[in-house]
Amino acid sequence: MILERINSPDDVKVLDWEELTTLAAEIRAFLIEKISHTGGHLASNLGVVELTIAMYKAFDLPEDKIIWDVGHQSYTHKILSGRKNAFDELRQHGGLSGFPKRKESPYDAFDTGHSSTSISAGLGIAQARDILGQDYKVVSVIGDGALTGGMAYEALNNAARIQKNFIIVLNDNNMSISENVGGMSRYLSGLRTDVGYNELKKWVAETLDRIPGMGQPIIDKIKRTKNGIKQLFIPGMLFENMGITYLGPVDGHDIRLLYRTFQEAKRLDHAVLVHVLTKKGKGYRPAEKNPSRFHGVEPFDIATGKPLKQKEYPTYTDVFSKTICRLGETHPTLVAVTAAMPDGTGLKRFGQKFPDRFFDVGIAEEHAVTSAAGMAAGGLKPVVAVYSSFLQRGFDQIVHDVCLQNLPVVFAVDRAGLVGSDGETHQGIFDLSYLTAIPNMCVMAPKNRWELEDMLAFAADYNGPIAVRYPRGEAYRGLREFRAPIEYGKGEMLYEESEIAILAAGSMVSTGEHIREKLKAAGHHCSLANLRFVKPLDTSLMDRLAQKHPVIVTMEENVLQGGFGLAASAYLYEHYPEIKVIQIALPDAYVEHGNVTLLREELGIDSDSILRQLKAQGLF
Repeated sequence: MILERINSPDDVKVLDWEELTTLAAEIRAFLIEKISHTGGHLASNLGVVELTIAMYKAFDLPEDKIIWDVGHQSYTHKILSGRKNAFDELRQHGGLSGFPKRKESPYDAFDTGHSSTSISAGLGIAQARDILGQDYKVVSVIGDGALTGGMAYEALNNAARIQKNFIIVLNDNNMSISENVGGMSRYLSGLRTDVGYNELKKWVAETLDRIPGMGQPIIDKIKRTKNGIKQLFIPGMLFENMGITYLGPVDGHDIRLLYRTFQEAKRLDHAVLVHVLTKKGKGYRPAEKNPSRFHGVEPFDIATGKPLKQKEYPTYTDVFSKTICRLGETHPTLVAVTAAMPDGTGLKRFGQKFPDRFFDVGIAEEHAVTSAAGMAAGGLKPVVAVYSSFLQRGFDQIVHDVCLQNLPVVFAVDRAGLVGSDGETHQGIFDLSYLTAIPNMCVMAPKNRWELEDMLAFAADYNGPIAVRYPRGEAYRGLREFRAPIEYGKGEMLYEESEIAILAAGSMVSTGEHIREKLKAAGHHCSLANLRFVKPLDTSLMDRLAQKHPVIVTMEENVLQGGFGLAASAYLYEHYPEIKVIQIALPDAYVEHGNVTLLREELGIDSDSILRQLKAQGLF
């Protein structure tokens, strides 16, 4: 096998075109086999195999820099840069990351994980290169879906100013995670479907060339015109009009053509965009037929494409999906907003049921938030469903456009807390800190699937900004017998005894239940309270706990800094200085990728680790 001989970029450069084509097929088989065991991003990686090989052939890594937007399509890059033997531990705790990481390899030029960043980062690296008098190529790879993000346009606007080589590769597969939407998608579709453009350009040049003595000067003059022949035949010429030379569209699965195009792009002394057409999921039929489902997959059976582990119980996302559809029937002004993730957030069903009340804005979280604010100002009840780590991108809009005006926008914050294998860029461990810092914002966290239903119903009727944060994965089915009505700012006493009191939020309530059971088995008394409202804090519940307990333990799956534990401690220390308060939270650090159970143990927020902490302090 050719792949067995590939241990560095130099090994790619010596291969002929036929060998490179064989290498592409072997890499696809390798990716399918490995990801079927570990899980990971499959469809996006299958789509860029030839593109990555061509870049390795055309550029000198690691001297030249490749910046991958989002980074979930970097697996072939990792294979070709000498990391193929680490793929058995892909996205596993302590193993190979699913995204580029500078500390993992010198071939990873920039850490990525969120969308629409690569042009900005690449431009910054190119500017550093020029100021320091260095000489290497910088290539930013960005998907067509990522061009729905405003940051990409800010970068394009500035890229036109650079006076040395800077290459932008537009990987156009007509997909982001879900199908692309909006004007940019239609614009690129026009380029894709304008099959006559290149043929027409060639015909014009050949026709003019046959005019004796005059044809070639005319061709040269056309080429010197500001936008050349392309200005005549490609509608809009968005990139050329911005001052960025446009090359393409190019078949993204033709290695030789890609190589030649990159060689041409390297000769230019300014910004150039290479438009590459690829097929997401290429080479694996189930992924080609359903690229959205195979964007990020759990371990699966290669023959059928079906997951090895079938889902037994509904996830929190499933519960949200059903509940929001039910609320849509009883609340005619309720609308739903997603940023390119109708499947991931569970809004696809709502969009099918209420198409006129569903808005997929593309990868544009800032716009999602402010447009929702506008809808609320106009009399609608918008629900913005978004992953916790991606909502970070809309922080200013939440502050300035939603909360400042006290507008009734509901934020359904999915993937809150530890999410596992995607690592630092995707852990939802900051939302309690940044949301509770904002005036007028109300923040809730459910203990189980039924409380999520109740909280969403409460939020649908609440007249102000409100967030409901819930974790990834199977919804907790315990504590069903506790379902007191939701009251604004009020927590829920689950078990009231003495000695130690646990005050927990969201996913940590189930952990608190396990701790209580273990303490009871050891002969100790323990109370358990469900916080419910992280903001505003239920001080009356804390007063009640302080009357009977010398020790109160706060528990949250969020970083300690800015979390509810510190706020609760401040209140208790002020009013009950004799009370000992222990805060259980995540450390002030980015959390690496790995199985959530292992991460909870390592970070000390599982029941056994917490019990060890309490015992070490002599509390039982």
